[in-house]
Amino acid sequence: MPPRPTASGYDTPDRDTATAASLCADGPSIETLKNRRDFVAAARARRVNQPGFVLQARKRRPDEAAAPIRVGFTCSKKVGNAVARNRAKRRLREIARLVLPNAGVADHDYVLVGRRGDTASIPFLDLCDQLRRALKIIHARRRP
Repeated sequence: MPPRPTASGYDTPDRDTATAASLCADGPSIETLKNRRDFVAAARARRVNQPGFVLQARKRRPDEAAAPIRVGFTCSKKVGNAVARNRAKRRLREIARLVLPNAGVADHDYVLVGRRGDTASIPFLDLCDQLRRALKIIHARRRP
């Protein structure tokens, strides 16, 4: 029997949804990457592989637009059909919304690339932890 809707939502909230909502904090605004050149520039920059996704990150030049944090999402046809790709991108958007305001660095562009099967099947809180871990790795590296 599915949960019944109530005035404040559903009577049996999902564990991941309830915990994810409590993780959300006020932080800097996040803009979405829309131009291909921004995605290509991020693809040439640093990257960290995680089981659920690949994180690409680049520090913007001082002469570029001054947006606090910009993030893009991509899932190729390797991820699956349109339904699977959209589900993977929805999950990536949500972890970015929850994690990047606190763990992301302003004046950086991030691109989250979905992985076949894993992005949609890994537990949501594990994906959040993977993004935090990947951000620490990206920002700990020094450029030669």
